[in-house]
Amino acid sequence: MAKYRKKPIVVEAERTDKTVVIHAREGDMTASPGDYIITGINGDKYPCKPDTFEKIYEPVE
Repeated sequence: MAKYRKKPIVVEAERTDKTVVIHAREGDMTASPGDYIITGINGDKYPCKPDTFEKIYEPVE
């Protein structure tokens, strides 16, 4: 099986301090307090758990 690396892209994200319902193409998704809400390259918003976020993303300076 071939291996692939995720292309480096820059996304915007903010951490939420309350429960938020996000209306995504895939349907409604819920972000819990402490989750990140990511705005993807096409403007789509989706929630991400902090442990997953920290494994995938790093700050851009």
